[in-house]
Amino acid sequence: MSVITVNPRFNPGRLMITRNAKNALPRREVDAAINRHLSGDWGDVCQSDWQRNEQALRDGDRLLSVYQTQAGEKFWIITESDRSTTTVLLPSDC
Repeated sequence: MSVITVNPRFNPGRLMITRNAKNALPRREVDAAINRHLSGDWGDVCQSDWQRNEQALRDGDRLLSVYQTQAGEKFWIITESDRSTTTVLLPSDC
């Protein structure tokens, strides 16, 4: 993954992607979503999850973003609470 974020709001740790997500998602769209995630654009989460992410930035909890590809494939980006890893995955990976 080639991610370029000018002013990330947090350290993502190690960037990971599940095999299913890697096979199903266009790399360019994944890279763009990671940039959005790192900048604090949480994508298609509800208002309460958006607020929860904002609080998690202050408290050090897990961060969750939801995005869709141009073809409509939904995927998640999760940064662990200890900021050791950020993973791109499909809902079916859980």
